[in-house]
Amino acid sequence: MKCLQYVAHYPAHIVQQVETLITQNKLKSYLLSRYPNKHTINNERALYTYVQDYKKRYVKQSSPLSKVVYDPKLQLIKHALGTHTYVSRIQGSKLKAKQEIRIAALFKEAPQGMLDMIVVHELAHLKEKKHNKAFYQLCKHMLPDYHQLELDTRLFLIEFEMNGAIYSD
Repeated sequence: MKCLQYVAHYPAHIVQQVETLITQNKLKSYLLSRYPNKHTINNERALYTYVQDYKKRYVKQSSPLSKVVYDPKLQLIKHALGTHTYVSRIQGSKLKAKQEIRIAALFKEAPQGMLDMIVVHELAHLKEKKHNKAFYQLCKHMLPDYHQLELDTRLFLIEFEMNGAIYSD
């Protein structure tokens, strides 16, 4: 199954469990039982404030963020749920760097925990650029159940790809 690309690097027993949920048509009910409601952070101002609160709590010493947005152009095909970018500009004799976080727009319709996971992931990149042990330790410090939320986010993406949004308005 093409949609299993999101969990392909997980151990075989986890991939098998995901395949079982899909073939029994129970993936959506699994997600809804764990995450009955989507979050309420639907605009960029609220998202910016939300991310800033996380930043103040956990990565105070990092560079300031100039922008935090939901990006409708972010392509999940490249496995990007969110991105952090650094934009350098020359202002007079100084080089100014701005940092931005962009989160895939489909996460406007996601559960709170999944948004938290993406926010934590992108904020961790402010301190650790690579996905190494220190990076994941920082993610777990900010969000103790980070790894479970990452797996559930991948399941959310599989369900979204197969059947669209899990929440009905």
